[in-house]
Amino acid sequence: MNDPRARPRYDMKDVEQEDRFSDTSGVLFEQAMAQTRMAVCLSDPNQPDQPIVFANRAFRRLTGYEEEEILGRNCRFLQGPKTDRKSVAKVREAIESEDVVVVELLNYRKDGTPFWNALHLGPIYDSNGKLLYFFGSQWDVSDVRAARAEERHAREMARELSHRMKNMFSVISGIVNVMGRVRGVETEASEINSRIHALGRAYETTLDEASTGVIDLGPAVRAILEPYTVDEKLKFLGNGAQVPFSAMSLIGLVLHELAANATRFGAWSEGADGQVSLDWQRRDGAVVLTWIETGGPRVDGPPEQKGTGSTIMDRMVAAARGTIERNWKPEGLHAVLTVPVEGDRA
Repeated sequence: MNDPRARPRYDMKDVEQEDRFSDTSGVLFEQAMAQTRMAVCLSDPNQPDQPIVFANRAFRRLTGYEEEEILGRNCRFLQGPKTDRKSVAKVREAIESEDVVVVELLNYRKDGTPFWNALHLGPIYDSNGKLLYFFGSQWDVSDVRAARAEERHAREMARELSHRMKNMFSVISGIVNVMGRVRGVETEASEINSRIHALGRAYETTLDEASTGVIDLGPAVRAILEPYTVDEKLKFLGNGAQVPFSAMSLIGLVLHELAANATRFGAWSEGADGQVSLDWQRRDGAVVLTWIETGGPRVDGPPEQKGTGSTIMDRMVAAARGTIERNWKPEGLHAVLTVPVEGDRA
């Protein structure tokens, strides 16, 4: 009370006048309890073993017991062999200290089937502060628990998959390096490895999200282009679009090829002071990425011969039923990649 920073504590003993019912509230209470879908019961702490003295229709429907099978019994009859004793102890401590507790308990219906019960328990006092009842509300959260477990399992699997994918990319990269040295094609091996690393970066960023089926495109795009260390020369314009996890292989490879070409011949090439703007949007069942280079060497038109990287890129885009349009403007390359995706969850 002497601490000016302290906030007043309003527990269930502190009931203001407007919160109290009239003497006819018994009828209103019974009607309200009959209508609510939430299972509710009252137990009497002033009787031996604190028996249940009221259970509404939703409580009977939830547990499968009839009213005469419930009244006069302690609520522990809903417990069973796999009910967590620690959770039960929390309930017991709350009763002993006349406190409020919220806990999830594994309970059992009359037919023996288990269900997860989100129990909210708290004391009820009269106007003089005397403890009259304990109020308990129950809610079947079995589906919620199952969803949580499924999500945890999916995330564990995603982490394991991420670990294995990293190892796989490392092994592939090692094989390519060895074969390049043995066959005297180290330059070609280095180019192949650059693409392998680009795919690895794309998946490393997105695997943790794979369990949801879709990923945020922004973080994945940034991870793919991060090795080029051109923060001041790269402008991201995209929104919070999401894409299927399966689309990342193509997107990662195309962005790598565009960035590599910009470094060799375009806006990021030696002596140039250019910039790249990258936009991504979801449109009509597809994700559209727009790559615009400016400020690089003057471009007089498309190259006379298509390079290996461009050939690989075009074949992958075609295999995914996508398109890539290139427009060589004097100020730099403008490219638009369109990848069809299922659904429209942008």
